[in-house]
Amino acid sequence: MKKIFSGVQPTGTVTLGNYIGAFRQFTTLQDEYDCIFCIVDQHAITVPQDRLELRKTIRSLAALYLAVGIDPKKAILFIQSEVPAHAQAGWLMQCISYIGELERMTQFKDKSAGKDGVSASLLTYPPLMAADIILYQTDIVPVGDDQKQHVELTRDLAERFNKRYNDVLTIPEIRLPVNGARIKSLQDPLKKMSKSDPNKKGTISLLDSPKEIEKKVKSAVTDSDGVVAFDVENKPGVSNLLTIEAALTDVTIESLVAKYNGVGYGDFKASVANAIINHLTPIQERYEALLVSDELDAILDEGAAKANAIASKTLRKMENAMGLGRKR
Repeated sequence: MKKIFSGVQPTGTVTLGNYIGAFRQFTTLQDEYDCIFCIVDQHAITVPQDRLELRKTIRSLAALYLAVGIDPKKAILFIQSEVPAHAQAGWLMQCISYIGELERMTQFKDKSAGKDGVSASLLTYPPLMAADIILYQTDIVPVGDDQKQHVELTRDLAERFNKRYNDVLTIPEIRLPVNGARIKSLQDPLKKMSKSDPNKKGTISLLDSPKEIEKKVKSAVTDSDGVVAFDVENKPGVSNLLTIEAALTDVTIESLVAKYNGVGYGDFKASVANAIINHLTPIQERYEALLVSDELDAILDEGAAKANAIASKTLRKMENAMGLGRKR
């Protein structure tokens, strides 16, 4: 099977938008591809982090991967910093990267704008991301639009390495979301739901309590005409709530519109909140059980061992091709 690699930073919280747009699809991909899922904690420290909170979030994210349905028998799940080849290959990728192309990265420009001091790691984030991907001879990288530029650079660096040294690395393909549900903020339905949104009422976390979910959905921005209809341009708030319920219940939006014919916004929102709660409850129960069990650590230990075996093999090939150390 072709290999898929996906990495997620352990920062903030996994939102309902992240889940519907990415995590839920991962459970399908693991049946069709050789999947490798990585918690990229080394990327997280390109900006200051509280060490205790970071460790807590790393473990939390690992538990969420499993709680939403990632099967360690079908896929590899591991923590980036537990596989030394990532940092080592990241340096090799830096050595063939050009400062100009790194400075042109949109995320670097955004995160460094207006800052008195910017860490070198923020600039060299893309070569480390390239290392994450190429170490597993990845065929496909599923990403959102915000990461497309980084994967395009990964392709450039892999091609550059192969031309300069040897044909060692697989050139990965970019896979953008195809007609997937795009979940918007509950408070500003013209923007995507984001864990970095300062208005926490606009974002539903996978770990929100039923009361928190009810409160957030109840305060969701809609409109004044009181008609439940799907019209993204003229009724973005209502359309967003319909999209959420459709995605979580596998019911078509057309069926939901018929269901809510003549129903007021109050009852409509209550029903959407109920659908979210019913879907997330078993995920949250599995998550809580994993956090207090030895199972989570055993899975991560096994994942790190499997990832290390694959990554170390590619790293050795890269080092040999570049003439490092003694021939092995």
